Amino acid sequence: MKHSEAKIRIEKLRQEIEEHNHNYYVLNNPVISDFEYDLLLNELETLEKKFPELVTDDSPTKRVGSDITTEFRQYEHQYPMLSLGNTYNEDELREFNTRVEKANHAAAEYVCELKFDGASISITYRNGLLYRALTRGDGTRGDDVTLNIKTIKSIPHKITVKGIPEEFVMRGEILMPIEVFERLNEERNKDGLTPFANPRNAASGTLKLLDSRIVASRHLDCQFYFLLSENLPHDTHYDNLMEAARWGFRVSDSIKLCKNIEEVISFINYWESERKKLPFEIDGVVIKVNSLTLQSELGYTAKSPRWAIAYKYKAEQVTTRLLSVSFQVGRTGNVTPVANLEPVLLAGSTVKRATLHNADQINLLDLHLDDMVYVEKGGEIIPKIVGVDHSSRAKGSKPVVFINTCPECGTPLVRNEGEANHFCPNYLHCPPQLKGRIEHFISRKAMDIDGLGEETIDLLFSKGLIRNYADLYELKAEQLVPLERLGEKSAGNIIRSIRASLETPYHRVLFALGIRHVGETVAKTIASRFSSIDDLMKADNEQLKSIREIGPKIASSIVAFFSDPDNILIINRLRSFGINFSGDKKTDITGDKLKGKSILISGVFTKHSREEYKYLIEKNGGRNVSALSGNTSFILAGENMGPSKRLKAEEAGIPLMSESEFLKLIGEE
Repeated sequence: MKHSEAKIRIEKLRQEIEEHNHNYYVLNNPVISDFEYDLLLNELETLEKKFPELVTDDSPTKRVGSDITTEFRQYEHQYPMLSLGNTYNEDELREFNTRVEKANHAAAEYVCELKFDGASISITYRNGLLYRALTRGDGTRGDDVTLNIKTIKSIPHKITVKGIPEEFVMRGEILMPIEVFERLNEERNKDGLTPFANPRNAASGTLKLLDSRIVASRHLDCQFYFLLSENLPHDTHYDNLMEAARWGFRVSDSIKLCKNIEEVISFINYWESERKKLPFEIDGVVIKVNSLTLQSELGYTAKSPRWAIAYKYKAEQVTTRLLSVSFQVGRTGNVTPVANLEPVLLAGSTVKRATLHNADQINLLDLHLDDMVYVEKGGEIIPKIVGVDHSSRAKGSKPVVFINTCPECGTPLVRNEGEANHFCPNYLHCPPQLKGRIEHFISRKAMDIDGLGEETIDLLFSKGLIRNYADLYELKAEQLVPLERLGEKSAGNIIRSIRASLETPYHRVLFALGIRHVGETVAKTIASRFSSIDDLMKADNEQLKSIREIGPKIASSIVAFFSDPDNILIINRLRSFGINFSGDKKTDITGDKLKGKSILISGVFTKHSREEYKYLIEKNGGRNVSALSGNTSFILAGENMGPSKRLKAEEAGIPLMSESEFLKLIGEE
């Protein structure tokens, strides 16, 4: 693959993976299986290794996905919550073992744990009392869900055992029992509500509810799998877990200490069939090195420990008949084919539909109407067609043909060179895209308008109150009060939040506009180069391509966006309401003392907040990064910096700089 081709493919993969991260962690609504996600991530990792000059600090290979939302306050994890590397076959598991044994110079002990399919939680205890519970978040910071966690009966509020550390962290998985999940979906069906796709989504969604009484009514449970502290009672993972169980934490009795890889494989094989008898859903087995000393020697990658791996079970598969294919338009205009199936029982639920992804997938399967197809639930979540029984195909059956026009607005579809998906270019008039652009505009990293979720946007759209995001600024409380699910308080909050968004800085406004291929980082780069949107409108392809991080595709997209008179009309309306379309002084670069430096912030500070330090870094020409890598210049290290991050920095030879040293460097001591 040529360098130019690799760059295009890497950009495409990053965009797809970020979208899937958002669907999984924030919306609790994944659209592809874990296996398919891992294939995308593995392809990106392979390309980045082959073309290291194309690696960026914000690549999905360098960090975990994020479940952070605006409804909860966020705090930094004392110990980062990293993701695990996955494998689906025994050979890769043995390769993992070989690497461990090479570092250990002998066979290693492993701890095997069932991989419960729920929502990860990190709970801090101080002086024996439950102090704070955080979701995984982005791995560095998580949402504070302490009040909701306290409603779960299996989580102790107070530990009275003598000799416990003054402060420690318990990691676990919040679960919804299958029986509770089925009962909850029955109730939702009776109430005319959309049922949850699976127990994992139900548990994760419940954990983010604002009403703790509802959380308590859903009978969540928790299984703990990790004890962290500066003063651990033992030097092995297994003994620490058993100690936590003695303290009163629910630790699964299925956990097993294995002397070698053969015992690990026996454990995996046993639970592949036995898992169906469990009251909770699992999707695999987690294998961890038992010795904490060996864990420390093995260390971490940017997003996962080298001393642990997750073995994923293969998805269950059934055969059923393809009745028809319909086409759905996503919020970015992508058109996705969906197979309508003869109902069939799969992995404990009745399946009527399955994703087909794109035209290439249809052609690859050689799909015909009335075919008998093989369906599986990838990762036990989203059904998909993985094959066709060609031997049972009826003579004269018609092949499935991908549509040429948008099913929502009739516009001819477009497929760009090098892209897998067809999309509808009519982004200003196609209803799903209109609503999607508004949802993007109000999101936390864009205009951050509270109270306007997907359902409310859909309601306002159906009532004819909004057609684009400029219409939001003409809404009045009296228009909202009579609407279903709203009322005076909600209406007032929405209007106040819309008004408050007028203070949104310029670079976030650019991101909010939803220009195709312009993400948060690119929007910041553009804002630092063009001090106003008027200057940006005048820019041509060559001027844009001369800017770092902007290639031909992004440049063409920006030029096309500002060439559309409808977009200019919307921008002028936004300008008339007071939206900020000129450079934010806070992001203007006023010095070059940090020019060319990539800086990671970690820990707690006394003289400035983390956000203020991010501003100071950018102000002085530096770049903020979210994950440790070989390109990191130094770490701005505050108090309570996680020991694992400190160890990784030492191993990589990356210097730490204190708060006072940093302020002295930029001349603000």
